[in-house]
Amino acid sequence: MDIISLTVVSAAFALGDAMPAQYTCEGANVSPPLSWSAVPAGTKSIAVLSDDPDCPGGWVHWVLINLPPEARELPEDVEPDPELPDGSIQGITDFRRPGYGGPCPPPGRPHRYFFRVYALDKKLDLSPRTEMKDVQKAMAGHILAQGETMGRFGR
Repeated sequence: MDIISLTVVSAAFALGDAMPAQYTCEGANVSPPLSWSAVPAGTKSIAVLSDDPDCPGGWVHWVLINLPPEARELPEDVEPDPELPDGSIQGITDFRRPGYGGPCPPPGRPHRYFFRVYALDKKLDLSPRTEMKDVQKAMAGHILAQGETMGRFGR
């Protein structure tokens, strides 16, 4: 199955640019706004995963699954509830809680923070306590389209 490319952007920062402090541990630590291009026909749910591959062993910052297929954006400051009103579910990050956890790297060179959006051909049968590795396993073979954006942050 060929995977279609999605365009993912944030109104808060351009691809590869510095993330404003309000989306990090040095600010309000709220999730940035994200939007993506139209998803392909047959999409049953959307997943958003965010991580920092520059942290030794990687670091998971956001696990959000089962967004409705008609969703094309996330507003700034998504509530950190395990279950959201639209039926989507937020899994557990490496901060050991649901919802977005902003960048908070040790002093040194800036880290990269990826925001990946996936259009899936099914809803994922996972609980609100799910972790990114479980989502990745459940998505295997069900990705119709995907895309990403990336911001940087350093202290």
